[in-house]
Amino acid sequence: MCGVSLPRILQAPMTKLNCFLLGLFLMASPAVLASEEAHSADEHAAEAHVHAAEHSDEHAANATEEKEAFNPAEVIMHHIADSHGWHLFDWNDHPVSIPLPVILFTEKGLVVFSSSEFDHDQEGTHVVEAGGQRFVNIHEKIYYASDVANDHGVFAEMDHETHEVANATPWDISITKNVAALLFSAVVILLLFLPAARSYKKNPNAAPKGVAGFVEPLVVFVRDDIAKNNIGPHYKRFVPMLLTIFFFIWINNLLGLVPFFPGGANVTGNIAVTMVLAIVTFVVTNVNGNKHYWGHIFWMPGLPVAVKPLLAIVEFVGIFTKPFSLMIRLFANITAGHIVVLSLVSLVFIFETVWVSPASVLLTLFISVLELLVAALQAYIFTLLTALYIGAAMHEEHH
Repeated sequence: MCGVSLPRILQAPMTKLNCFLLGLFLMASPAVLASEEAHSADEHAAEAHVHAAEHSDEHAANATEEKEAFNPAEVIMHHIADSHGWHLFDWNDHPVSIPLPVILFTEKGLVVFSSSEFDHDQEGTHVVEAGGQRFVNIHEKIYYASDVANDHGVFAEMDHETHEVANATPWDISITKNVAALLFSAVVILLLFLPAARSYKKNPNAAPKGVAGFVEPLVVFVRDDIAKNNIGPHYKRFVPMLLTIFFFIWINNLLGLVPFFPGGANVTGNIAVTMVLAIVTFVVTNVNGNKHYWGHIFWMPGLPVAVKPLLAIVEFVGIFTKPFSLMIRLFANITAGHIVVLSLVSLVFIFETVWVSPASVLLTLFISVLELLVAALQAYIFTLLTALYIGAAMHEEHH
């Protein structure tokens, strides 16, 4: 640079302008460095804020997705199970239901109150005070409430792993949804048979009309094809019972297929109901059993003596397995039908797409039509087997 070296420049005398520029540079350098560091820090903070916001949004989205995940098993079990209120529909995310009377036999006597007192709570977080006692509803089972709620707000002592409730329970004899539906079906049966009976009483020789015209073919079918053919000469005294069993099962099966009030209750899909029907068959069969019936059970004629004790055990067990099979068959078939229909409807909510709707609706319609056949078929099978068991118990020995 024109023969001028750096040492010579540094050794040259500094003018006032050079001194001013040097001082200005030295003063501005820390501010510039600080400004750059602050700008860099702001950029890092902004990036961290964006990442935090994205993580928060992602976490919230995942939480919402987990919260709103559809659980078909919970929905299906809720629909086929019994309840203390008759749910109709939801309005603005608020359940609308018909309250039913809660009747409890407690340590302090009988306590009665409305199921609306639970305020649609089934998790045990709402306590009802009645008769000087406190109660909670946990999954449609009523318990004595604890004095203090647990960590989840439930007024009951629960196992953390199995979620079993340790609180004591009163004797619950409430009018539940299934009981109300059962009473309604009894009213329907009376409305069918009482007008038909009055019609026959007034005009015994006239052709049946109206309700009598609908009921007569079914009554004749049960009387002639089921009772008479399978019981024998003494069939007439069992016809009222067989008619009651047939129409009770058939009407409750049909009402269970109706998705709105007064239908929708799973009466014949409740094993307690089918158990009572089976017990009636068991008692009537064995009470009317003659000596030949009991002789074939405990000492089978015409067989070697060594084999008779073994067969006696088998036949004795058969006394209980026959009504047991009646109970399980009706319960399993009706419950399975409800589960299949609800499972097919749930496909739309599981896949969350409208493209599943045609297949879901068509399959649901097909199964529903099939269930109409099953409703009558199960009533027929239960009534027929009951007549067969009674006929075998009353069968006379022929020589």
